[in-house]
Amino acid sequence: MALLSPRKARIANGIAAAILVAMALALWLDPGLVLRGEFAKQRMRLGATSQQTVVDDHRWTWVELKADKPDAPTIVMLHGYTGSKENWYRMARALRGRYRIVIPDLPGWGQSERRDGADYGYVAQSARVAAFLRKPDVSGGRPVVLVGHSMGGGIAALAAARYPNLVARIGLLDAAGVRFEDNVFGKDVLDGKNPFGVSDEASLERYLATVFHNRETRPWAPWPATGIYIAQRKRDAAFEQGVLDRIGRGDERFLPGAEAANISQPALLLWCRLDKVVDPSAMGLYAARIPHASQVMLEDCGHMSLMERPGESAEAVAMLIERGLPAGPQGELP
Repeated sequence: MALLSPRKARIANGIAAAILVAMALALWLDPGLVLRGEFAKQRMRLGATSQQTVVDDHRWTWVELKADKPDAPTIVMLHGYTGSKENWYRMARALRGRYRIVIPDLPGWGQSERRDGADYGYVAQSARVAAFLRKPDVSGGRPVVLVGHSMGGGIAALAAARYPNLVARIGLLDAAGVRFEDNVFGKDVLDGKNPFGVSDEASLERYLATVFHNRETRPWAPWPATGIYIAQRKRDAAFEQGVLDRIGRGDERFLPGAEAANISQPALLLWCRLDKVVDPSAMGLYAARIPHASQVMLEDCGHMSLMERPGESAEAVAMLIERGLPAGPQGELP
């Protein structure tokens, strides 16, 4: 292998130094670049495409995975509190090809738009989801399979109950929105705290230990993403607290469970037995309101069923889709 001449070596070293300076400057101007870059890499590995759609007063960012067959059902997946669309990637990989999959960042979260003073509680978000589903490029012009996790499950339950013409089937994974049995998380919320708050490495570890039962299932973060993530969560603290005040302590905190009695579509309830956030007793409360729902209890996992047991969670959703024809209105969306 030929060595570079001194002149070419100086040029190469200069180019390398310039690249490093440019990278450092880019990170200084936009620290979130590392996280977005990692998320983009995950999206490309999944084979999904990134989309943006303006619905009423918010810009939505979402990803789409095409199905092998053009007439396959569309699954729309809604993430939970402090979450983002990336939480669904492991489960989406297990469903890839069989169904068309749409995964948005809910308004206010992730890369979707957040507006000062806007309401991001269950009622407002379920109305936004309904407007999102009315977009032909989102739904394909047909009722969708709506799957929600945690806070996203409460939003999905309310959307299915209030807008049944838009939702063919409904899946609730570790869903919030009912008065489950007391646990440490719930007591902290009622005391006005944010048990999901992250401000340093210790609180990040506490947050991850709360939502994940199995350490090996936690998402991997490349350096220096951990520090950038902590800084982002510190900036978001007031927003997170405002949302939690509404969905965890406000008048509408149990509205999804109350209105779940109006859900007539085929339904799935899925929980992890070791959920420290939404106690598994919540599944029974939802089942009392949706007696026709299938119930799946997974062992050896915590709150993040979609990440800790993505294969089994995906198969439960596939079973929901494949069993019979959905109840309620069918055909094209109005």
